[in-house]
Amino acid sequence: MWDFNYKALPVNVLFGSGKSKQTKELLIQRGYSKVLVITTASREKEGLKLAEYLGEICIGVYPNAVMHVPVEVADKAVEYVRVHNIDSCLAIGGGSTIGLAKAVAHKTGVPIIAIPTTYSGSEMTSIYGMTDQQGKTTGKDIKVLPKVVIYDPELSLTLPPKLSYCSGMNAMAHAIEALYAKDKNPITSLMAIESIKHLKSSLPQIIKNPLNVLARKNALYGSWLAGVCLGSVGMSIHHKICHTLGGTFNLPHSQIHAIMLAYSVQYNRNADIQAMNMLVDVMGVKNREELGLEIYRLNEASGIELSLKKLGLPKEGPTIVTKTICESPYYNPREYYFAELESLLKRAYQGLPPV
Repeated sequence: MWDFNYKALPVNVLFGSGKSKQTKELLIQRGYSKVLVITTASREKEGLKLAEYLGEICIGVYPNAVMHVPVEVADKAVEYVRVHNIDSCLAIGGGSTIGLAKAVAHKTGVPIIAIPTTYSGSEMTSIYGMTDQQGKTTGKDIKVLPKVVIYDPELSLTLPPKLSYCSGMNAMAHAIEALYAKDKNPITSLMAIESIKHLKSSLPQIIKNPLNVLARKNALYGSWLAGVCLGSVGMSIHHKICHTLGGTFNLPHSQIHAIMLAYSVQYNRNADIQAMNMLVDVMGVKNREELGLEIYRLNEASGIELSLKKLGLPKEGPTIVTKTICESPYYNPREYYFAELESLLKRAYQGLPPV
């Protein structure tokens, strides 16, 4: 047992099938009467349906959330909220939607109610991020933590299976990095192991049958726990790599997390023996040397894209990313070695196994 400091974040969680039907009642109880529904263009119909259900307490739908929260998109949303005197933002969707709501909350203090439909976990953190020409920057602000998060597995049934898998692997990355975070503690480690266990078992089931409600529920439970981990402890090398890939080259968020997790784990396999031995047990492999390859095999079996090149990373991308992360690294239990990291990124570029 190690000395630790654990801080629980103040968020109310409602979890279960059909829980989203309590949204209007919950908003009225909290005194919100000028609610703005935030979503993406692809989910605008879903947002309009939600606005109709909310009736007189809803000001309208803002379907302009996009990946990586560009600063100019955030600024326009902030202006809209101020002009219309919005008193709360109801974010329904994945990381892009919740990310935009967080940017608004950071600038205005307007509270967020979140209804996640993916497994990103952002809704459980006080972390926000935005991108500009210099890349992605992140910060922490308790104002961006949603007041209430409603998890309804029925709402994730329409999420395509491969995207579901990648989103779930994004959540798994949060949990895995929590095991060796600088400020790790036994509480988040317990949640991380529970998260990894549920995600590892449920994601392949979703690939086989996207309408498997129990698998969807288990994946959502795992992603919730992963989000708590992400909100409780710091990030390490995996998130630095993915933030650089996404912020610099505008690559799809969940897909790069899914691909890069095998390589990040391979790099850190001997960095924190206690953490990695815990991961060996929950992943069901023989030793630490097999961890990265096991994650790669899970990705391979799911049928997702394995190559960063196919996602749009240019040939010089691995070297650029390696240079960036070595010049401004996040904490990691192992030192950043340029040649080894560049080699792993080049393997990820080609879609080759990490070993």
